Amino acid sequence: MARTEQKVRDLVGGDGEMRDAVETVLAHVDDGETGEVAWVDVKGDLTSGQWGRLIERGILVEGDAGFRLADTEAVRNGLNGETDSTSASKSTTTSKSASSDDEGSSWSKYDKGAAVVTVALFAGYSWKPLRDIIGGAMDVALGPLATLMPFYAVVMVLALATGLYSTLLQANLMDMDKMSKYQEKMKDIQARRKQAKEDGNDAELDRIQEEQMEAMGDQMGMFKEQFRPMVWIMFFTIPVFLWMYWGIGIGPNAESHVVLENLVLPLVGEVAWTDQILGPIQAWIVWYFLCSMGFTQIIRKGLNIDMSPTAS
Repeated sequence: MARTEQKVRDLVGGDGEMRDAVETVLAHVDDGETGEVAWVDVKGDLTSGQWGRLIERGILVEGDAGFRLADTEAVRNGLNGETDSTSASKSTTTSKSASSDDEGSSWSKYDKGAAVVTVALFAGYSWKPLRDIIGGAMDVALGPLATLMPFYAVVMVLALATGLYSTLLQANLMDMDKMSKYQEKMKDIQARRKQAKEDGNDAELDRIQEEQMEAMGDQMGMFKEQFRPMVWIMFFTIPVFLWMYWGIGIGPNAESHVVLENLVLPLVGEVAWTDQILGPIQAWIVWYFLCSMGFTQIIRKGLNIDMSPTAS
């Protein structure tokens, strides 16, 4: 009896929906003549996931014509055992915890502001006046660098800088523990779903399907976690790219603002900065991404930063 009572307390503690589900089942058992309840009796009031959890926890056990409570009196005590003050305390704690989680994964006003500015910066790729403004402003800091070293070395320095802050932003703005737990949860659901299919357990499949639907909200949260650092990376990187556009002289009626010498690329040889190397992709973009990928791997290894969400 004590074990069933504790199971009920654990199940409904801080979860108002499961409390309602247990109360609904208890009411049907009390009102019925056989002391049993079937899924068809409560499917309008319970979800298949809630029904499955009651069976999984052993609160509902198989009867003669349906399911019965393992111990009706223990279930009733489990529901009434928590005082109002305890319930209120748990509810407040749960609310605070949920609020804290939401705050951790939700975007701040600064994140949203950076997203708006980033979208506006994209216009610089096609609108020359904005590109000239940003390029001229960035040239105050980057222009002296371009006069001290060849432009290919300047691009290497920029690739190193963008790789460094991109890695640090991802490491600090992404909750890798939360993403790891989500991936483990989805793997567990898939494994149980496969096993249920092999066993031909339709009730378990329905319960797992309900659990997958509930997990869709977590999936959206993980997408927000992944996209949040990308906004800040683009916020800082787009002006750098626009300066390179401006400096090289990309686009119609554009002129170069830096000294350019031909670039030597691996497997390609000597090319001009605006030559197309991979389809429409020009040489300067290829050189930047080669440098960026190489420096990023070195930075992650050097700082011992693992961006894999499955890392323990």
